[in-house]
Amino acid sequence: MPKVTFLPDNITVEYAAGELPYRGEGRPESLLDVALNFGRVSGSVCGLGLRHACGGICECVTCHVIVRAGDENLSPMEKDEEDRIYRIGDYTLHSRLACCAVVRGDAVVEIPEASREAIKK
Repeated sequence: MPKVTFLPDNITVEYAAGELPYRGEGRPESLLDVALNFGRVSGSVCGLGLRHACGGICECVTCHVIVRAGDENLSPMEKDEEDRIYRIGDYTLHSRLACCAVVRGDAVVEIPEASREAIKK
């Protein structure tokens, strides 16, 4: 069962691989899909708001995250994602687009301020 920790809120979610309901945005079981599945608990925002202006189809960079641990547990970066990463002003060697990075094991990712939803209440 993969565990993903989202920073800076230090929220860890765990789920059975292959059983996560697909929300239709980002690749199935991508970091974005995980965040959308666990972003609301009992109707309230729990800190996993993650911007994705293009709807999760790798056409923008608003779902930028920084992988702090578990790079090896994410799908390899493909050319389209790599091309877009360079558009991010503050990208790092561990930057990924949450819509593209499919979770295959435990990971810790940081959601930079620019990628966090402004709708948190």
